[in-house]
Amino acid sequence: MPAPSSGPSDDPILTTREAARLLGIAVSTAQQWIEHGLLPAWKTPGGHRRLRLSAVSALLRERAGLAPLAPALPAPPAAPADDAHTLPDNETERLAALDATGLVGSGAEAVFDRLTWLASQVTDSPIAMLTLVDEHRQWFKSRVGIGFAETPREMAFCSHTILSGEPMIVADTHLDGRFRDNPMVTGAPHIRFYAGVPLVDAKGFRLGALCVMDREPRRLRERELRALGELADIAAEEIRRRRSAVS
Repeated sequence: MPAPSSGPSDDPILTTREAARLLGIAVSTAQQWIEHGLLPAWKTPGGHRRLRLSAVSALLRERAGLAPLAPALPAPPAAPADDAHTLPDNETERLAALDATGLVGSGAEAVFDRLTWLASQVTDSPIAMLTLVDEHRQWFKSRVGIGFAETPREMAFCSHTILSGEPMIVADTHLDGRFRDNPMVTGAPHIRFYAGVPLVDAKGFRLGALCVMDREPRRLRERELRALGELADIAAEEIRRRRSAVS
């Protein structure tokens, strides 16, 4: 394939290693995919393979079972997802359980700060947060890589995470109708990737999440997701211990 022109700034050129990271595969696997034509690429004069981000995004969509994008047409306005304004079925009881922890609005604590730092490190993510979702906002008990301490609930990724007991992964926010128009995506901190695990108390209420974010689309390896889940369990156990001590 001949080398293309510089192209638009929103479709950057990637190395094979960068493409492999976004796809969550080994560099050797990415090289094989390129050789078999699964990933369009070209060689530089120095013999190095280069790819467009759009090619990697198209393959990500194909692997996720999503329809390909239509580049000739502008993207339509994002339609609200089914869960965009959905609350947990037990929302009243959940809010009471959250209030009983006494954590919302409390000061920084080393035990939670260690967990968010570890979450950032084990997933190689620039942003990590331990969030608590109350009636109107998402408040950060601990955070790494972000300056503000809360967001309105309607902007909160973790408000979606607490709707399920399972981890929520968003490989590319630009491809997800729930988030592509979110102010945290269209503006600072320009979130492109999110992974969150709900924090569950002793009675099964999902109070918030331990989450990591990045400014480029990507995926977590299985071991990274497991590590994030283990750290979320430790955080949840600490919250349960607090609750037991108060009861």
